[in-house]
Amino acid sequence: MKPFIRSLVPAVCVPCVLFATASLMTADEGMWMPQQLPALARQLKAMGFTGDTSAFADLTGQPLGAIVSLGGGSASFVSADGLIATNHHCVQGSLQYNSNPERNLMEQGFLAKTRADELWNGPGSRVFVTVSVRDVTDDIVGKLDPQLSDRARFDAVEKRVKELTAACENDGLRCTVSSFFEGKKWFAICQMEIQDVRLVYAPAAGIGNFGGEIDNWRWPRHAGDFAFYRAYVSPAGKSVAYSKDNVPYKPKHWLRVSPQGANPGDLVFVAGYPGRTARLSPYAEVKQAVDWSLPRTVKRNTDQIALLEKLSKQDKETAIRVSTRIRGLNNSLTKSKGVLESMTKGGLLAEREAHEKSLLAWIDADPKRKADFGDVLPAFNALVADRTRTRDRDSLVDEISGGMGSVMGSAQTLYRLSIERPKSDMDRDPAFQERNWSRMREAQDRLQRSLDVKADRVLMTYSLAEVAKLPASQRIEVLDREIGLSTGLSEADSGKAIDRFLDKLLAGTQLYQKDVRLARLDLSTAELLATNDTAIKLAAALYPLMEAIREKTKERSGATYRLGPRFAEALLSQGGGLVSPDANGTLRVAFGQVMGIPASDGTLKPAQTTLQGIVEKATDASPFNAPKAELAAIKALRAGNKTPYFDPKLNDVPVDFLSTVDTTGGNSGSATLNSKGELVGLLFDGTYDTVASDYLFDPVRTRSIHVDSRYMLWTLAEVDAATNLLDELAGLLRSVDATQHTH
Repeated sequence: MKPFIRSLVPAVCVPCVLFATASLMTADEGMWMPQQLPALARQLKAMGFTGDTSAFADLTGQPLGAIVSLGGGSASFVSADGLIATNHHCVQGSLQYNSNPERNLMEQGFLAKTRADELWNGPGSRVFVTVSVRDVTDDIVGKLDPQLSDRARFDAVEKRVKELTAACENDGLRCTVSSFFEGKKWFAICQMEIQDVRLVYAPAAGIGNFGGEIDNWRWPRHAGDFAFYRAYVSPAGKSVAYSKDNVPYKPKHWLRVSPQGANPGDLVFVAGYPGRTARLSPYAEVKQAVDWSLPRTVKRNTDQIALLEKLSKQDKETAIRVSTRIRGLNNSLTKSKGVLESMTKGGLLAEREAHEKSLLAWIDADPKRKADFGDVLPAFNALVADRTRTRDRDSLVDEISGGMGSVMGSAQTLYRLSIERPKSDMDRDPAFQERNWSRMREAQDRLQRSLDVKADRVLMTYSLAEVAKLPASQRIEVLDREIGLSTGLSEADSGKAIDRFLDKLLAGTQLYQKDVRLARLDLSTAELLATNDTAIKLAAALYPLMEAIREKTKERSGATYRLGPRFAEALLSQGGGLVSPDANGTLRVAFGQVMGIPASDGTLKPAQTTLQGIVEKATDASPFNAPKAELAAIKALRAGNKTPYFDPKLNDVPVDFLSTVDTTGGNSGSATLNSKGELVGLLFDGTYDTVASDYLFDPVRTRSIHVDSRYMLWTLAEVDAATNLLDELAGLLRSVDATQHTH
């Protein structure tokens, strides 16, 4: 493990990285801002790259102009007609939206043989094409009065972000202003927002999710985790809502899908939108995650999965409605377990603590450094301690009031919107500004495919049982009053009170009806309350406490705006060097080599898996229920049926491969590129024993898992006979030697 300070030191500004010392950087670490890539030319050359690194810094050129965000996952254009490649697990929402018990696409998969057969993803589905990234640090934090209170500082920054966002958004563009390096730098990201997205292809679950939760975050893997969308726009090329009159979007750039895939030793790049890492976070934040939030996630996800799986067995429609929630809970559960094990048994938490002690000693050793930075970490520690005092209460209030996909989440949205709407747009909470109203309507529309009263009941019962156990210092008075809870009440009596309360709450709300939710988006606060809807009334009763929690959060955020840049500056001053910023949902490029993972005997476990592994694992039961058509195609291959995707070195068709590329959640669906900028695979996972790299990068064991483009193409050709897609993907049925398109 390399010295911590080198993995944390930020490049203070984009121009500065050109003069930084790349030799201090560990080989494969970094989810780099595209602008930083030219400064890495020497390292890339040493890894065998012979191209122009500036190509990876050009957001509007090839290949980055083809990389898109799904608003939570990554993807890329792979044809001139707006065809988009992403992960199978990234299209679950579309499969769920278009499924029913008689036609469960989540299990069966889907192939549109013609453009007319392509299925609308439903309201709220988006594709974002980044068109520009601009440094706006001075606009956001320049000339802020250093004497501002933390609350006033938060307001000043929020106001500037709103003003800049409003100035950016026009003609179908969406603007996001994001902070980097603990708030030391700010950038405005401008994206074209495509609103009409349709499902083109997803393999059956027995391919796309082969191995399921048993293999999740593990190696070896044999999942065909890929799928295709298509972006549609108006005939004039504008981003508009779904319409039968819309036509496929014509991207300026798209990727050639390579029929050669990736092989051990190859240099590969991953381009996408990684979510969040915390390598720059102070030790107190990491310690709280290890001591509280991660164990809490493990327990609650385990319990909630069991509750939802029991419901799923009782009703096929409910099973479809809760399926994506169960999968998300499972994914988070396994990752959280892996992080906990690495941080505790693996010793990474102790390593983080030692590195911070080293930083403190460095600060204390010099009077000027002590004057400049000596108060920063104590202040951060105080913020964490302050949040700790009410963290159980606050997390439960948030869970009950705005639970993902719950009727109370809908009620809270309606009630808050009714309060925010009368304000001027610049005075509204950012989430409730007019730019988001159409999205809120789409969310309430789409909710109909996942909202389930039985699921709400079991999950609310679970959460309210936790509310009943809160200590006196963290009681939620409004719920105590409404339900009849109190400290000292027995678990049995609390359970009876909760049951009576939920009987009344769920019987007295009309928000399970889509038309009612949509109509109430336009009501005033008084009109909402006049409906006498029990969910609305509970949202109104909880609102003052939720608002108080939000106000406290804003004050803490203001403190972070003040302390974060100084913390980053201390790290920079101590260490120096060129390092990427923490992931924050913005476009990044990472690179590494196709390489196996270290085994206990000092050797490397193979970097690739093949079709043979599918045969060996296959059963008739999920999650190893490989489709009969796939097993037949493998048998035909063994009998001599030739395929251009056969690898003579493996004596088989490759399925998945490992690389040393630095990735995290949100990278799912990211294009994996070779040195020519061709798509050789899709990133879809990481390995279990290195997920703690979100907190501290492990240069020896960290691996990312990709589906090989050869398996993608073989599945299309030999399993699902998707000749229309193969023809669209550069005519690969006709020739695997097709030359790369130019445009």
